[in-house]
Amino acid sequence: MNKRKREEEEEEGIRMGTDIVWQTPANPPHPHDYIFRNGIRYVKPYYFEFIAHVKNRWAGKTIVDLFAQEFKGRPYEYYVSAVKCGRIQVDGERVSVSYIVKSSQKISHFVHRHEPPVMACEVPILQKELDVLTVCKPASVPVHPCGQYRKNTVVGILQAEHGLAPVFPVHRLDRLVSGLLILARNASKADIFRQQIEGGLVRKKYIARVVGEFPKDELVVDANIDYNAREGRSTAEVRDSAKGKAASTKFTRISSNGAQSIVLCEPITGRTHQVGNYQIRVHLKHSGHPIANDMLYISDETVDRSSKGSSADRSACTSATALTSSIEEKVVNDCEEKSNVGFSIDPMCTNCPNLAPKGYDTDEEGLWLHCIQYSGPDWTYECPYPDWAKLTQTT
Repeated sequence: MNKRKREEEEEEGIRMGTDIVWQTPANPPHPHDYIFRNGIRYVKPYYFEFIAHVKNRWAGKTIVDLFAQEFKGRPYEYYVSAVKCGRIQVDGERVSVSYIVKSSQKISHFVHRHEPPVMACEVPILQKELDVLTVCKPASVPVHPCGQYRKNTVVGILQAEHGLAPVFPVHRLDRLVSGLLILARNASKADIFRQQIEGGLVRKKYIARVVGEFPKDELVVDANIDYNAREGRSTAEVRDSAKGKAASTKFTRISSNGAQSIVLCEPITGRTHQVGNYQIRVHLKHSGHPIANDMLYISDETVDRSSKGSSADRSACTSATALTSSIEEKVVNDCEEKSNVGFSIDPMCTNCPNLAPKGYDTDEEGLWLHCIQYSGPDWTYECPYPDWAKLTQTT
């Protein structure tokens, strides 16, 4: 890019700055924020103010070097242009590219935000009470805003499409896991759930589709969970090992066709953040029967991706939609018809003209791991089984 063209883009960025409506976390999502294409839910790119405060280790760096070194998702030249045109500010003021930041200063980065896509599934409401809401979370959709996800989350979709806010997720389900999600409708109810979970008063049940013929007899896996940051995954260690944290999971076979099995998974003990997450995945791997499409814990040779041509995400999506199929199918179709509109291209955006940010795969699969029940001292909430829990008998 020549110097004149860059200057024109910077000038365009300055002119745009006077007309842009910058969103913050306080701005709620709306139905018109979503674009549905080919079974994928996109978020229409929007302008957003990211706010951070200068950490002690950042102090003394130039504003451009700070961003180039700490936020490597964009090229150095972008940050130079962003500072020059005011897309990056310090304490609400424009600064020069050689400005030296000081500890605790407020830094604003005004970006054209592209959120990662998710499957175009509804979020079916299972139960709606005065203080509690339960939904069937589809695979691929994060529970709450995190990282690059904000509107493409269960919390965001519930607010945009059902007007339900605020809601407080009671427990975690990883993005690729589907099933029962409990949300408190006020902070006090959320705190009651939190105390019961931390006090070991809550039982959880999941089902998984695993490799091979799982044993008929109940199996309890007692093995420490040790997270390997370098490999980005956990391993199971013997109980008396100094590595990892103690964890125990009970498994019961529900059905099997010889090649794969449906297994009931009940975490007995374990760290709160592991339960229903890596604990089940790691313990199934340790048992010799990993989740049949868990690419993190299974070799490519044993993965059966076919499932009659349906990915786990689509299967989970189908299961969720089946709860209120006719209504929700119409909603998705109507959304697709109404959302086939374009969006403004930002001259400085490194993701435009694409809808999704760079590096995200729209064909990503969800795990064959599904939460079916949570129960406490005087309550029980449940979620229907997904379609992938029906095994085809082998010949």
